[in-house]
Amino acid sequence: MSYYFSKTISAPFDDAVERASTALAGQGFGILTQIDMSATLKFKLGVEFRPYIVLGACSPGFAHKALEAEDKIGTMLPCNVIVQELAPGKVEIAAVDPVASMQAITNPLLREIAGLVQTKLKAAIESI
Repeated sequence: MSYYFSKTISAPFDDAVERASTALAGQGFGILTQIDMSATLKFKLGVEFRPYIVLGACSPGFAHKALEAEDKIGTMLPCNVIVQELAPGKVEIAAVDPVASMQAITNPLLREIAGLVQTKLKAAIESI
């Protein structure tokens, strides 16, 4: 089982970030964080890196249910979605697979929630 699912599109990088955010919102996810990895690596290490954004996506209802089921699950929240430029005009959007990331947890209720979140994240990525 892969730990992510992804889609590659032809679009300018900034448009792809916007499209990913819009698709996630359409499935009930808000963006809690947006980390510009290329800017961070440039600032902290002085290195150049391709355009690469990490979106911290959260569905409040699912997050609440997950926290009620497993109080330490916050260590694995929010769901990360990356947008990275592979080549000019070619961008990959990838999301963590919550089912894969929850395999170490034996709580059956949490696995059920992860499956529901997986369905929504896949739908968001596929709609881009």
